[in-house]
Amino acid sequence: MKRFFIYSISVLLLLGVYFIYTEIKKIEPYYEQLTKDHVGTEVNLQPKEQQNAHFVGAKTCKKCHDEKFDAWSHSRHPKMIQDIKKNPDVVVADFSKLPKDADFNLSESVYTVGGKFKQRYMLPAQINGKDDFRLGNYQWNVQTKKWQHFKPWKYWYKDAYPHDNHQLPTSRACDGCHFTGYMKEEKRVDTGISCEACHGSGSNHIKEPKNKVYLASLADPVRQNEVCLQCHMRNRDMRLKDHNMSEIYGDARDYPFGYSAGDALSHYKLPAPFVGKETKEFYANGMGKKNRTQGNEYVHSMMGKHGITCINCHNPHTLAPTAEHNSGNRLCMKCHSYGSLIGPHQNSLEAHTHHKANSKGSLCVECHMPKVGRHTGKSPLTVRSHAFGFVTPAETLRYKMPKETNACYACHQDKSMQSLQNSLQEWGMVSWDKR
Repeated sequence: MKRFFIYSISVLLLLGVYFIYTEIKKIEPYYEQLTKDHVGTEVNLQPKEQQNAHFVGAKTCKKCHDEKFDAWSHSRHPKMIQDIKKNPDVVVADFSKLPKDADFNLSESVYTVGGKFKQRYMLPAQINGKDDFRLGNYQWNVQTKKWQHFKPWKYWYKDAYPHDNHQLPTSRACDGCHFTGYMKEEKRVDTGISCEACHGSGSNHIKEPKNKVYLASLADPVRQNEVCLQCHMRNRDMRLKDHNMSEIYGDARDYPFGYSAGDALSHYKLPAPFVGKETKEFYANGMGKKNRTQGNEYVHSMMGKHGITCINCHNPHTLAPTAEHNSGNRLCMKCHSYGSLIGPHQNSLEAHTHHKANSKGSLCVECHMPKVGRHTGKSPLTVRSHAFGFVTPAETLRYKMPKETNACYACHQDKSMQSLQNSLQEWGMVSWDKR
């Protein structure tokens, strides 16, 4: 009896040790990141030797960082702005169908803007006596394969510019995020988003490699995300803290003017406000209605609050996984596992989802990152939420969100929202706060 007792205790201890080991093993790669001191959002984290440097362009980085340069060059970031004259194949629109009232043509266009979901066209323009660019009055919707009207003044800065795309310069609306170098120096150093957009200016590093550039991965989690949030968080012009829109008329910036990676983003960017009710940018529960609201949602999510960062899920050079190439549940299950401390708190995938393991209903992103946003008003839902919460059919109705944004209804459009809510209640998947 004594031997059996000792044996039982030993087995339980071994199981306990194994359980603790498996839990720690998951957290171990992120331990240093999750336990870093939070330095606050006001401190400039750029190395001192970088703070007086200037931008030099990605080709200069290639000399020493060829492997990372090659990975980046195949990503979407460098393709955000592309030179049509250098490569006519970057044009995805059918210009033979361009409407007759278009105020531009292909031969006039210098750069493409985007190309994955929509594509716009930049044309040289003289605005306020300066050489600049403007956007054409039509954009190509890649998803619908149609031209549609484009009015660049209709966003939050509609009261800061004439309602004429000939008078709205891209230097104020687009170039800070889409051209590397323009946000800080007002120079279009690189087309698209390149190395220095995330690492800061590199001239002193090029002269002497011991002079470091900013590495976000070494910063605390809150600050680590700022290199992404500079563009992937909808914003307002920082001057609106103490100025009226009329005071910055003709100069309102749709990007954090003056910011460079590693500096304190809070000094340059006002996040677009969520005011507790539906707006053009957010639904009434805070979920984004448009593209580029990932950061606005993320900073309020449980993931963001617990120190998980953008680059924990996205490779900063390849951007993988991307919308086109999802990795299934593998990425999520690097940290989450059945019966673990951070869940899911069931013993199998099917017990957690109530769907077959190989079905769409058992993919983490379908329920926790549903498609809630559009790239244009006429586009299908393709922008996935980065709030990571599960929104029930009842909540969707309560917040007056389109039914199509609900994870359950997106697959089960033959059922009513109430019947879908009833199923969740029968499965025990909703509690008092989800009814």
